[in-house]
Amino acid sequence: MPKLHQIIERHWQRPNPFLSLLLKPLSKLFAKIAAKRRDDFVSGRLKSKKLSVPVVVVGNIHAGGTGKTPIVAALASGLQEKGIKVGIISRGYGRKSKAVHVLNAASRAEDAGDEPLLLFRKTGAPTAVGSSRAQAGRALLAAHPDIGLIVADDGLQHYALRRDVEIAVFPAADTGRSDLDLLPNGNLREPLSRLDSVDAVVVSGGQADASFAPSKNMFHSRIETGQIYRLNQPSEILDTGRLKNQTVAAVAGIAKPERFFDSLRNMGITLNQTVALPDHADITAADLPNADAVIITEKDAVKFSAGLNLNHVWVLPVCAIIEPDLAEFVLEQLGLAEEAV
Repeated sequence: MPKLHQIIERHWQRPNPFLSLLLKPLSKLFAKIAAKRRDDFVSGRLKSKKLSVPVVVVGNIHAGGTGKTPIVAALASGLQEKGIKVGIISRGYGRKSKAVHVLNAASRAEDAGDEPLLLFRKTGAPTAVGSSRAQAGRALLAAHPDIGLIVADDGLQHYALRRDVEIAVFPAADTGRSDLDLLPNGNLREPLSRLDSVDAVVVSGGQADASFAPSKNMFHSRIETGQIYRLNQPSEILDTGRLKNQTVAAVAGIAKPERFFDSLRNMGITLNQTVALPDHADITAADLPNADAVIITEKDAVKFSAGLNLNHVWVLPVCAIIEPDLAEFVLEQLGLAEEAV
């Protein structure tokens, strides 16, 4: 029997007329509340806190599942390649503590959240988490005063933090839809018109519909897979040919697990079992299926402590390729292009 959230999420993708009738009034109320909150900050009735360095927000108007985290990693890496000292801040969804936490080599997913920990390990950029992005930013700058620019992972609707550049990530699959709506009748946190005010829109996961051009600054991203490596031993690469006579399982605790499973199949890997967990789900060795080889996402890999005897567990790395150059665009918007290497 499907759970309520599964029914609602299915409705978001393929609207049910009966549910639309019930939920539409709530979406109209949500729209008024969201609009008033943004207007309070834009008008100055509510104050936004400003950090001492420029802030670039990478967020979305959807409730999750837009492929934002690889784009944040790609942007941070692109800025680093241009000689910019980048820091990352995030809310740290799913962590156990509410205190501001500046990540270090010993940080765990329960301290920082899975996505911030993944970004920290993947980019090497100083990273901090906190429900208040401004507090996280100040703590990060106190610990790393040489940071010249901060990328905020998510937080497009976190108007309490002043931002210098806004980038919205929008899934390609929704670019041609005319039935999108705000929560709870749809999965939008703000109306499509919000895209008119951001500095750039990045279409993720495919080609945009020809009619979709909400911004004069449009970018596209695609995901490329890397070589599968052994958990806790990234230097050891999997020879996928060895899997032909083995039982193989795939586990994913991400918003769109089928994309992960399809990526593995496209690499010629036959999956005997797939396990789709809720996004950000806690995962332990006991949750892994019994198989000769288990392949997991990078986001789930950070939840496992080093030293565990899990030699049969492998990790598929991914990276986002963004075209044209998003890092160059950001530096131009901030007037920092001349300072880049």
